[in-house]
Amino acid sequence: MPEGSIAPSPSIAPTYARAPIAFERGEGCFLISTDGQRYLDFGSGIAVNALGHSHPVLVEALQDQAAKLWHTSNLYEIPHQRDLAEKLTANTFADLVFFANSGAEALEGCIKAARRFHHLQGNPQKYRIIGANSAFHGRTLATISAGNNAKHLEGFGPRVEGFDHVAFNNLNELRAAITAETAAVLVEPIQGEGGIAPADLSYLTALRETCDEFGILLIYDEVQCGVGRTGRLFAHQWANGTADPDLMAVAKGIGGGFPLGCFMGTAAAMSGISAGMHGTTYGGNPLASRVGCAVMDVMMQPGFMERVYAASNRLWDGMGAVVEANPHVYQMRRGAGLMQGVMVAEPYTCGEIVARLRDDHHILTVPAGQNVIRLLPPLIVSDAEIDAALDAFRAVGAAMKARV
Repeated sequence: MPEGSIAPSPSIAPTYARAPIAFERGEGCFLISTDGQRYLDFGSGIAVNALGHSHPVLVEALQDQAAKLWHTSNLYEIPHQRDLAEKLTANTFADLVFFANSGAEALEGCIKAARRFHHLQGNPQKYRIIGANSAFHGRTLATISAGNNAKHLEGFGPRVEGFDHVAFNNLNELRAAITAETAAVLVEPIQGEGGIAPADLSYLTALRETCDEFGILLIYDEVQCGVGRTGRLFAHQWANGTADPDLMAVAKGIGGGFPLGCFMGTAAAMSGISAGMHGTTYGGNPLASRVGCAVMDVMMQPGFMERVYAASNRLWDGMGAVVEANPHVYQMRRGAGLMQGVMVAEPYTCGEIVARLRDDHHILTVPAGQNVIRLLPPLIVSDAEIDAALDAFRAVGAAMKARV
């Protein structure tokens, strides 16, 4: 094992193919390993550390709240939870928010809310949800069935009933799949795990129109693409109000690194989430809600989203030049905002490029489906840090020759 690397623990379930490295602290867009090496973090804990590491506003909020009160349960009023819900509803389509701890929990809540909505409408036969191929919605039994990835489903059968799947970005196929049992459509405005594939804004608008036409709900999974990652608070907002959902799952960046998730919706879509119909012990506790408020306060500052958008353009243009100069390694780039992907040319794999970037250039990235490398830097990333990452991709491309 290389000097400074960390051996896996025999006491931890072997569910992850971990890199042999551990970090002891973070500063902005950098992580510092246990042996003192600095790594530029273009993975952000898989789009979680939206404000980077040790952001002073988040640290102050966490430390102050930790000295006061961590948890009470939802048996009592939680002032910071109320504050966070009001910040979210004031800046989105939603009327109501339910707080949880993770993206998978948020998606489960959306699924339950959609089924309950139709039950209350006197249509209990409407329970099926149409999802997209190559989607990812979490690792619970319901969400792996919603995602329909054969690898994730293997050995966990029978799959949860009630999910149908069509091609992503294909409105005709989706419309043909709607039946008298369809309750909702579930899509990611930008597929993350599936390879950083963005939906066309016209497709999202057409989904809204189709759901209205058939009397079904539109659900967005913005767990990865939401919370500022595209230069607006949520990715679907680029459609300027023509593609708003009925329900939406949020997590990752909303806690800035603290476990926090939520699902939100219109009053009508959330009508079935009443007393006793859903619940959580930890969700939205004082500590999590205080941090979530701090994240929102930073992101809603004047100029913050404009800076994210400017940074994303710099990364997009720079990566385009890298791809063009190194076609033997990089095939194409795609995505939106600071959620971008680079497809690796065969016979190379995204895994080996990720390893080269990490080991040779101390740049951290994230692999995804379709042989794509995810670029998910903190939203506070500087021009110099973007240029450093581009230099690393350029150097890897120059060092590698196409295999015959």
